[in-house]
Amino acid sequence: MASITFSLLLSLLFAFTDAGSIGINYGRVANDLPTPSKVVELLKSQGIDRVKLYDTDSDVLTALANSGIGVVVALPNELLSSTANDQSFADKWVQANISQYYPKTKIEAIAVGNEVFVDPNNTTKFLVPAMKNIHTSLSKYNLNDSIKISSPIALSALQSSYPSSSGSFKTELVGPVIKPMLDFLRQTSSYLMVNAYPFFAYIDNSDTIPLAYALFQTNAGTVDSGNGLRYNSLLEAQIDAVFAAMNALGYNDVKLVVTETGWPSKGDENEIGATQANAASYNGNLVRRVLTGSGTPLRPQDPLNVFLFALFNENEKSGPTSERNYGLFYPSEEKVYDIPLTKAEVNGGVQSTTPANGTNSTTEISPAGEVSKTSVGQTWCVANGNVGEEKLQTALDYACGEGGADCRPIQEGSTCYDPNSLVAHASYAFNSYYQKKARLIGSCDFGGAAYVVTQPPKAGTKVVDYELLKSKNIDGVKLIENSIAAKPDADQRPRVGVWQRPMKGKRCFRKCWTMLVEQGLTVPHFLNLVSVMSPIPCWPTLRMLSTAIIKGKVKQVALVILMVLLIWSPNDLVRIHA
Repeated sequence: MASITFSLLLSLLFAFTDAGSIGINYGRVANDLPTPSKVVELLKSQGIDRVKLYDTDSDVLTALANSGIGVVVALPNELLSSTANDQSFADKWVQANISQYYPKTKIEAIAVGNEVFVDPNNTTKFLVPAMKNIHTSLSKYNLNDSIKISSPIALSALQSSYPSSSGSFKTELVGPVIKPMLDFLRQTSSYLMVNAYPFFAYIDNSDTIPLAYALFQTNAGTVDSGNGLRYNSLLEAQIDAVFAAMNALGYNDVKLVVTETGWPSKGDENEIGATQANAASYNGNLVRRVLTGSGTPLRPQDPLNVFLFALFNENEKSGPTSERNYGLFYPSEEKVYDIPLTKAEVNGGVQSTTPANGTNSTTEISPAGEVSKTSVGQTWCVANGNVGEEKLQTALDYACGEGGADCRPIQEGSTCYDPNSLVAHASYAFNSYYQKKARLIGSCDFGGAAYVVTQPPKAGTKVVDYELLKSKNIDGVKLIENSIAAKPDADQRPRVGVWQRPMKGKRCFRKCWTMLVEQGLTVPHFLNLVSVMSPIPCWPTLRMLSTAIIKGKVKQVALVILMVLLIWSPNDLVRIHA
């Protein structure tokens, strides 16, 4: 009986702590995107297992076959009238675009139209009849239980959205389309699709909406005067406004999926907040919220299921600059910025990935879940000045303290003290920590106080010098950090971050080997150092070597290696190492 009770409690616990899911929108309004097969490999390499399309392109659906990736396809707005008025048209569409690909291609839902209520062609009256005819067609292939039907709506369908508890649909839409659609969704056990963008609300009301509230960052939040619920993010408030609107019509049992949400990494001058840092913060924090949290304040028992917008920057989209810069990836498949995309990345652990080139790799993942080691090219970690001084200082204190970053060069009087600003110092410390962690996922997060860039930081070159050492595959970069703290001879005191003339011959070997032993590093570090002849600052420390030997820091095998090093010339050793 006790075990049964425990099992019941355990099942209830998991029932109320289920996290949501993350998918991504794969738009193709561009002339420079990778082939569909490469896109599928990219999705798999990033752990993305759900994708939403805006059509039923044959090449894309074929590429997705046997990938295990769940797919939402779309019937475009221009086909709504034909689908609504002709059942045979709906049958042929389902046969040509659904049944011939399913189940190899894991089609999970059909989005009938997109934001139909704001379509200038006024196709609203065709929406629900088209949904019903597609459902009838699916039934003929016994697919009506496997594939859900819905239609994404924009928040402009709401008459009121603030406070969330006052949420209501526009009166002119309720009778003709909203209630019939919600009836259909209830009858077919489907869900309402909603496209929600806090970015638009923020740029229209930046004087009253705190940026942190829009970006899921730490903030005081707001209490809904209607229901007393506290909201700490704008997206959750927007979603609950839709829930409130459905509840007001008696549809509190219909589920909801956010089929589009995102933040642009670039925008026009008047598009306030459209920056790479804000985009990384919004999408990264959203993923963490979805994959680790419960539902919204109004419906905490319903996990959030979200599709990020979008996979790529799309260069042929019309409108403001932001419209072409919502992507997480450039068409080259390089990340615009790094965010976690899977629960493993958010929670920590080891994730096996398959990069786009098809080779297998294993990526270490740290708890914070931010940066991928498998990113294309070099990356750097810089401070996000938008989070405020208090949060930035807290993150800096952690990086220089418990995080173990080398912060000596940014101390007053040291080489990298200038520019003397919190953002500059934090960037140096964050990047030191990031490179020390080998650019692992999660090592450039600091609670949203940092983000990854793919170009060398322009403020302060010491960060770049450090990365240059890493680019030469010097595993013993720690050697430089530790040497700073040593007490060299006065005439050989190194200047931190400045290249120095390489020492030649046995003198360099003796001195560098001495430092190696003193700092407790290993022979491979030394060999790597020799192989590139890096100008690591060395100085006479034979006395320290003697002390190390006496204290037992050097094992006998190391003594043998030391004697060999003292005999051979650098060039001999380089040839042997090569």
